Amino acid sequence: MSSLRPVPTSPEAELSPELLVQLHELMVKARVLEERLIQMYKQGDGYFWIGGPGEEAFNVPLGLLIERGQGPQYDYCHFHYRNSGTLLAMGADPVDALRQMKNTATDPYSGGRNFVGHYSKREWNVVPVSSPIEVQYSMAPGTALAQKRAGGRGITIVTGGDAGTAEGDFATCMIWSSRPANPLPVLMIVTNNKWGISTSWAGQHGEKRIADRGKGFGIESKTIDGNDPEIAYREIKAAMEYVRTERKPFLLEALVSRLNGHSSASGANRATDEADCLQGFERRMEERGLLTRARMDELRAQYNTELQAAHRRIKDEPQPDPATITDHIFSEKDLVSEGRGDK
Repeated sequence: MSSLRPVPTSPEAELSPELLVQLHELMVKARVLEERLIQMYKQGDGYFWIGGPGEEAFNVPLGLLIERGQGPQYDYCHFHYRNSGTLLAMGADPVDALRQMKNTATDPYSGGRNFVGHYSKREWNVVPVSSPIEVQYSMAPGTALAQKRAGGRGITIVTGGDAGTAEGDFATCMIWSSRPANPLPVLMIVTNNKWGISTSWAGQHGEKRIADRGKGFGIESKTIDGNDPEIAYREIKAAMEYVRTERKPFLLEALVSRLNGHSSASGANRATDEADCLQGFERRMEERGLLTRARMDELRAQYNTELQAAHRRIKDEPQPDPATITDHIFSEKDLVSEGRGDK
């Protein structure tokens, strides 16, 4: 096990019971969604699975706190492929994730042309998730620069994993976001599950915490317990407020678990030596008298039933028409439809 420890969190006002119940419901929905996606892969209703079971305690609060909308006055989101809980908390329909897994033409994120977990949604400023590792960190300063010029409180949020911070794109983001002449409103997030596919954190990082790397660029940074949704909610909110008001970058490292391995390439089987953020949160909710075990079991069963029915329904939805293979790759088609170009 890793010796990493989060930075202690300053005591603050407790979250309301209503918010805690909402966090729990979304965490359960996100977990059940991932379990359904894994089942789809194992049943042959998908070619590949990669996702975020174990990261719900961080990803759900993140989604609830994002200022959703289109354009520079709202938050731009450069996610990676473990942010399903974030999209759900933003208001996404979980059925659409099933459609992307099945590669149906009804998949609203990629028209059935991309892997599961590769979200994109223009109306919410969700930039298309890319399979090449960590390139989102290089793109993030671009939207942040547009936001800096436009004014307002919109910020750019970029997420990635711990192993990917070895890529030059991560350093690029820190450099371009922290220049004293023009700092940018970027919230850089690293969800550290202490693994890079099958390579352990321990032999790969010289720094004690990834957040420490921000110090060399003058970037405010912190490491938190990403397995605690109450801590995650408070710390994400505080980091966002700093970026919104100061218009400067912040580096937030969240220590999380990886419950089903890297992807279906490693079997997607349940890990037995990882802390389960959902189980821990449910124990606290029961101890506080906010939810009963019966109610929590009922909620999980409800979501299981709903997604099982959705899975059966999308089996009959069409695959992409081969004639659409070049749609959304080149701009000419859109320009023609708007009367601004020639065929």
